[in-house]
Amino acid sequence: MTEAKIYENYTLEWEISHFIKVWVSVVASLLYCKAATKIFPKGRIRIFAFIPVVCLFLALPLQLHSMHLGGMSAFFVAWLANFKLLSLAFDKGPLSDPTLSLPQFVAIGCFPIKIQQNQNSKKAHKRIWNYAIKGFLVAVLVRIYDYSDHIHPWLVLVLYCFHIYFMLELILATVAALARATLGLELEQQFNDPYLSTSLQDFWGRRWNIMVTRILRPTVYDPALSASTMVVGRKWAPLPAVFCTFVVSALMHELIFYYLGRSRPTWEITRFFLLHGVSLVVEIGIKKVLNGRLQLPRVVGTPMTLGYVVGTGFWLFFPALLRCKSDVRAFEEYAIVGAFLRDVVGGAV
Repeated sequence: MTEAKIYENYTLEWEISHFIKVWVSVVASLLYCKAATKIFPKGRIRIFAFIPVVCLFLALPLQLHSMHLGGMSAFFVAWLANFKLLSLAFDKGPLSDPTLSLPQFVAIGCFPIKIQQNQNSKKAHKRIWNYAIKGFLVAVLVRIYDYSDHIHPWLVLVLYCFHIYFMLELILATVAALARATLGLELEQQFNDPYLSTSLQDFWGRRWNIMVTRILRPTVYDPALSASTMVVGRKWAPLPAVFCTFVVSALMHELIFYYLGRSRPTWEITRFFLLHGVSLVVEIGIKKVLNGRLQLPRVVGTPMTLGYVVGTGFWLFFPALLRCKSDVRAFEEYAIVGAFLRDVVGGAV
């Protein structure tokens, strides 16, 4: 066995070992929080009881270094789980349902899932085909990257846009399948055809990463809306509330990127989300002034929206993503997993 092969196996085993330890800690912490809700009343006392767990959840992603295991764990634990616990401190959010069993409480606390509702079988069948096609497209993209030296850099960035979108859906679909099989829970809808967005409000509010929108609404948007109403009135209160939501989202994305790269922030990610926050505030303000008298047709609104999102992404989002060598590291991880699977299959044969 070559030195490189030994290093790959060591890295994979080391990461998986730490991944297991991290998630054992997460499960144990959530069990503590479940018990704490029965002991401490909602409000400040319960927040103080949750603070050690919140701090632990912010520290745990530092134990992981891979793009996929580390990145998704940081997203699930440092962001989603912490925000759900902050809601639970006031008896709000998905964890506040007293009928949840311990396994359900832990699963909903860790992952973007909800209790399964009646699901249309045709729609579920359509989703399976949708995920299969996207999985095939990811495999095609990985092969195309082998010829990236002969492709224009901007076109490569466009391919990265699709890659990120496809991978997010596939990873979250995998979580959904596990939750459905073991606990009868269903993954919350993550994306609703974002490439059909007709405005920034449509893109960020209804189509892109819907789960994050649902988490930020009760924890950031609603409190900011109540405070803003007392200052600027009910009509204009959504504007500062939207901007506050984007400020929090910007800081959380900056944190996720720190987990990925472990380098001093350049604040490009923060500027990206603040820019979109300001742009969305302007868009909503114009809509309120016009009161629905002027609406862009889809054939105009969709290209403008996607062009703005992709253009600002090229400017501020992707430089920060590529600076931590996310593309190189992701391909290395694909290669290591592929080599591992070939060894397993070869050994079995």
